[in-house]
Amino acid sequence: MKPWIYDAVLAAAFAGATGVVAKIGLRGISGEVGLVVRTGMITALVALFAAFAVPRPQFRSLAWTNAGWLGLSALLATCSWIFYFRALKVGDVSKIALIDKTGILVAVVLGWAILGEEITWKTLSGGGLILAGVYLISQSRS
Repeated sequence: MKPWIYDAVLAAAFAGATGVVAKIGLRGISGEVGLVVRTGMITALVALFAAFAVPRPQFRSLAWTNAGWLGLSALLATCSWIFYFRALKVGDVSKIALIDKTGILVAVVLGWAILGEEITWKTLSGGGLILAGVYLISQSRS
């Protein structure tokens, strides 16, 4: 297995647990307050991580184009989190997390259109299965 797959699996495991833990943390407060608290904590933790894990010379290699694209990514993530937390406050975490993960389909299409990544029959089949799974789970009674 390729080494990056381990990181991706760990990312998925942490992301899956995040929604459940956040739902518990939202008890008695608004989704917006929860988002602000969580984002502040993420900022502090990532800064602490960077202080120990990122060699200083790497910061000097940051160009304005990197900052611009990363800024756009931050804007998109912020929008995603706002709507995720609004949904999480009132909906079932299992359904919200599943629908949120359909973002992979957006990533596949944008990866193809912007980055020139390949879309194969396996990619299309997997995307179809994701959509079918989202439909089936979203139709279940809660």
